[in-house]
Amino acid sequence: MTPPPAPEGLSRRLLRAWRERAVALKAVSFALVGVVNFAVDFSVFSFSYLYLNWPIIVANVVAWGIAVRGSYVMNSLITFAAESGRQLRLKDYLAFALSQTGGLIANTATVFALSYVIPVLVAKVIAIGASFLVNFSLSHFVVFRRRHKTTQL
Repeated sequence: MTPPPAPEGLSRRLLRAWRERAVALKAVSFALVGVVNFAVDFSVFSFSYLYLNWPIIVANVVAWGIAVRGSYVMNSLITFAAESGRQLRLKDYLAFALSQTGGLIANTATVFALSYVIPVLVAKVIAIGASFLVNFSLSHFVVFRRRHKTTQL
């Protein structure tokens, strides 16, 4: 009688899940990239709104435009590396930026609406959180979906 296999350790399970690109781990990676993206977005928005006195919507769109570039690079090289082949492509960037406009719309609507009832910077934090689900879903299911190789006859 052979003994049962030893239980798989947490680090091995996480490594296997990472290699298999499990959706939950992608979401965590996307969130970590989002922390960096949050810092860029929030900083540019705060500076534009507080010091340049730009209107909320203008400051938000400019902050998004700057942050989305870095987000594309980090997500292509880290979160969706298997799907992108770690290649940066203009076509993929344009698809990514277009898909992120759903998050931009959710973010802008949230910060603008909440600015009437709570401080603008608090509204911005909530708006960034609200756009996370929209952005991840569009990135995972539209932009970086796994492409199956076709065989030529």
